[in-house]
Amino acid sequence: MAKDAGLATGALESAPVSLLDGCTDFVYKGGPAPDQARMTAEAATEARYKDLNAKADAAEGKTSAPAGTLPPNASAKDAAAAAAGAAASAKDSAATAKLMADATQSIADMWLAREDRDNAFLTTGRVSFAASGLRELVAPAEAKTAEGIGAGATLDALQQAYGAKGLQLAKSGKYVMPVEGQQGWQYEFTVDDGKVSGMAVVNRDIKCV
Repeated sequence: MAKDAGLATGALESAPVSLLDGCTDFVYKGGPAPDQARMTAEAATEARYKDLNAKADAAEGKTSAPAGTLPPNASAKDAAAAAAGAAASAKDSAATAKLMADATQSIADMWLAREDRDNAFLTTGRVSFAASGLRELVAPAEAKTAEGIGAGATLDALQQAYGAKGLQLAKSGKYVMPVEGQQGWQYEFTVDDGKVSGMAVVNRDIKCV
């Protein structure tokens, strides 16, 4: 489903609540209004992430070459030039190291921004569209599956309902299960303290941009 078609159903609020990663997220009708402060922070975090990682990619492998050993008959001028080269190389290395550290931190900041976005709509739900169409449906807290699983269900109940249908614990910490007959789509169950706190249907193969 394309974004415009989704909005045309009348089931979603028309103003996006997140533009993180290039996807456009909306809440269901009656959901919370856009939090402009959070969205501004998301945009700043993403811009810094893109800028620093582009610079880190460009700088990788381009540090100055080491100064080498001076010959026995080197002049004072040669020594001064070598010392200047060594200082420049050390300065370049230090600047590159800082850039790499900042780029790494920006990656962590992006993960935190995504986590904050997910937590903000864990109970109200949201719908996310990539450029190519629907990518994710996060269920509101009152939603339940056909097997009666929803927010508040125990981990034991989740495993009993779907253990034989391919439910498994993913690296993300969520329990995932393929959607039958829908290539690439999967159910994702967020579990906290032994209970389901959120559910989503998502296709991670669809990229936001």
